Amino acid sequence: MALPTYADPLEKIWYYTYRTICGLIFVFLIAPILIVIPLSFNAEPYFTFTQKMLSFDPEGYSLRWYDLLLTQPGVPADVPRDSAWWGRVWNEAAWINAAKNSVIIGFFSTIVAAALGTLAALGLSRPEMPYRRAIMAVLISPMIVPIIITATGLFFFYSNPCALISWTGLDQQCGRLAGTYMGVVLAHATLGIPFVIITVTATLVGFDQSLNRAAMSLGASPTTTFFKITMPLILPGVISGALFAFVTSFDEVVVVLFVAAHDQQTIPRQMWNGIREQISPAILSVATILVIVSVGLLAMVELLRRRSERLRGVTPH
Repeated sequence: MALPTYADPLEKIWYYTYRTICGLIFVFLIAPILIVIPLSFNAEPYFTFTQKMLSFDPEGYSLRWYDLLLTQPGVPADVPRDSAWWGRVWNEAAWINAAKNSVIIGFFSTIVAAALGTLAALGLSRPEMPYRRAIMAVLISPMIVPIIITATGLFFFYSNPCALISWTGLDQQCGRLAGTYMGVVLAHATLGIPFVIITVTATLVGFDQSLNRAAMSLGASPTTTFFKITMPLILPGVISGALFAFVTSFDEVVVVLFVAAHDQQTIPRQMWNGIREQISPAILSVATILVIVSVGLLAMVELLRRRSERLRGVTPH
């Protein structure tokens, strides 16, 4: 909002002071992320700006660390990059396999989180739902409880789930989830469900229930009403929550360290191994790619938020 022409000196001082403070906070939050991007193009194997980089010498910049992401064990660097070479990259390169695992796990965990989170939000939005606040607190607890506690609990539960459900008589049919892809997917879905619940619940705040009553009064079944009326209106919230759930799964490392097997490497776990075993600037190039992906997803969330406001008749800010 622009400063009005009739503002007095104190209002002008506060106007510019407020914006200066916001700018400093923005720099404080964003600078540690942005500084990674130029460092990923460093031609030297260092995590600092070299003299050539500071003087903008082209020789100080290189794509070698991005190229290192395509390396394969036992393959010389001078091998021609033909279709066979790219096929081996897809199947054998450690960082590529980690990216594939992250995308696959994130995709399926997002589907589970979006489905369960949407159902929970729809139930919590009904006024006749008893103990709504208590249930909401329990469902969003994975966002509040320290991740190390959640990871430890998931590890012990997934290591021997039969011991906890033996009273149901289903213990003969259950199996060990720790070290399996299904275990990692369910663990990441547990972390993503609260984001879906919050975004869908926020979308349902301005939802006009008279639309559902009008549809059912015209003979529509509850299923038809949901897919024809409710779902199109809450879809932006569902997609926004799903994007947050995917980002949470894509960036998560603590639960993976506890639940996943040694061969189920994701990008964050591969970065963790790289920092612990052999520090390489290739980590900076991966971080830069993740920043770009995250910015794209956040931009998509903002577009969905504006679309949701337009559907509800709210003027976007």
